[in-house]
Amino acid sequence: MAEDRKVLARGLRRRDPELLNGLIEQYQYRLFRYLLYLTASPETAEDLFQETWIRVLDRGHQYDGRARFETWLFAIARHLVVDLHRRKTPQSLEALTEDDRGEPLEFAATGPSPLDLFAQHQSEESVRLSLERLPAVYREVLLLRFQEDLALEEISGVLDAPLSTVKSRLYRGLQALRELLERRVL
Repeated sequence: MAEDRKVLARGLRRRDPELLNGLIEQYQYRLFRYLLYLTASPETAEDLFQETWIRVLDRGHQYDGRARFETWLFAIARHLVVDLHRRKTPQSLEALTEDDRGEPLEFAATGPSPLDLFAQHQSEESVRLSLERLPAVYREVLLLRFQEDLALEEISGVLDAPLSTVKSRLYRGLQALRELLERRVL
């Protein structure tokens, strides 16, 4: 596994086009879905998707192979989203819970994931609406953990936050999601 990462790092340093095409093919669905959830705009997600791969190509020499590639990839994408919102308005990622009109963000339907499987036991609509109501910092951790299946240490790398912060956001996010779902059921 570590050897594969080192081979990947060498390929990125060489700017190997075949390697990049393989990576895009392997991660395109997950990366686009992640960006779509963060931005709630297919057009913006598409722009950021392309910009993420441009950054991977331009900065491939920075990937050293110590962490999983997807951790590095999602960190690049997240930084682009944060940069976009900093340029747009002087708000933090927590302010992403509402769009410019003041309405809750809408999430696009995605393929099966751990969150989707959970939604089958509850009401899919209830879960979607409850996720929309969560603060962005909790929603992002829940999506990275359960939809993207990243380990807590990897989420810590993506968010550039201490592991303890990731754990507390995950715990609080799950607790808040549970409370929202219970209120919907009653």
